Amino acid sequence: MYTGSYRLDLYGSAPEAIPASQTINIPHHSADTPPDSPIESQEEPKPNVYYNARLDPKNFLEGPLSHNPATRLRQLLARPGIVVAPGICDGISARCALEAGFDCLYQSGAATTASRLGMPDLAIATLNDFVQSAQMVCSLDPTTPVIADADTGFGGPAMVARTVTQYARAGVAALHIEDQVQTKRCGHLLGKQVVSREEFITRIRAAVIARDSIPGGSDFVIIGRTDSAQVLGMEEAVTRLKLAADAGADVCFIEGVKTAELLKETVAALAPKPVLVNVISGGLTPSFTCKEAEEMGAKIIIFSLVSCVAAVHGIRAAMQSLKKTGTDFTSAKGMDPKAFFEVMGLKDVIELDARAGGKAFQLV
Repeated sequence: MYTGSYRLDLYGSAPEAIPASQTINIPHHSADTPPDSPIESQEEPKPNVYYNARLDPKNFLEGPLSHNPATRLRQLLARPGIVVAPGICDGISARCALEAGFDCLYQSGAATTASRLGMPDLAIATLNDFVQSAQMVCSLDPTTPVIADADTGFGGPAMVARTVTQYARAGVAALHIEDQVQTKRCGHLLGKQVVSREEFITRIRAAVIARDSIPGGSDFVIIGRTDSAQVLGMEEAVTRLKLAADAGADVCFIEGVKTAELLKETVAALAPKPVLVNVISGGLTPSFTCKEAEEMGAKIIIFSLVSCVAAVHGIRAAMQSLKKTGTDFTSAKGMDPKAFFEVMGLKDVIELDARAGGKAFQLV
């Protein structure tokens, strides 16, 4: 069944994407809803504001959680409760987050750059670096939504569109596109520069058009992020996010909110759009707890560096201990190889092999 947000040419030519500046009214049906079932009427879209009836939050309020990670994320956003996404940097941290029971993960650009390249978050990692990492992370539990950093989109509108397509194919549920210049940096460092409003909104439109051009209709979530608060002030930051929402961003992300009051004001100004807050210990934003962020109205909270900072502390201590004592006995804390591999999914691999008739891992 076709539920996409582009026009079908019945004579076989390629689909024509509908510009994000136009309204779109396409009914949404869940996998459990027959195609001819009635759809609740939606509110009239505002002029010159992107609207896709298929993606209206009302359509995601009921029913079991989807196995599709993007659809599942939309369900989590439409329903009560805050979405908590710990930052992961590699397969080990992703496995640990899943083991802890988190139902959403965040692929941090800073953490990915550090883990894959051993470099700081200064626009050094490429689209390929991010996509390859996302493919691995998303494969560990394909139903768990992964929100992924996409920096500036890695170029102009065509490159932003390619980024969305690549992320969606990798299994990512959502990405955020920001308004920093191409030589960007971590949002919690000083000296940031941002592009014009127009260039930022062009990036958002390109992302939305790319998402809506995915055959079959994609629920992929577009998050608009602004870093302008530290450069141009909170008023400009909120204005940019309002424009991003009008252009089709599903979620608004204001980087570097410095006080609880400013977060509350931002949430109120952008309502009913969901707001994402990024918490980094020692960063520009206070160390809000999940409960505090929810009480202030945030819908998503990410902890970008939780895994890689912990990794630095843990690995540094282990290396210093090994250097000093000549053994890794203390740092291992009793974890033998098999116990380590069990965290990495050993039992699942053994079970699959046995079900397929294999006998290679009867004894491990």
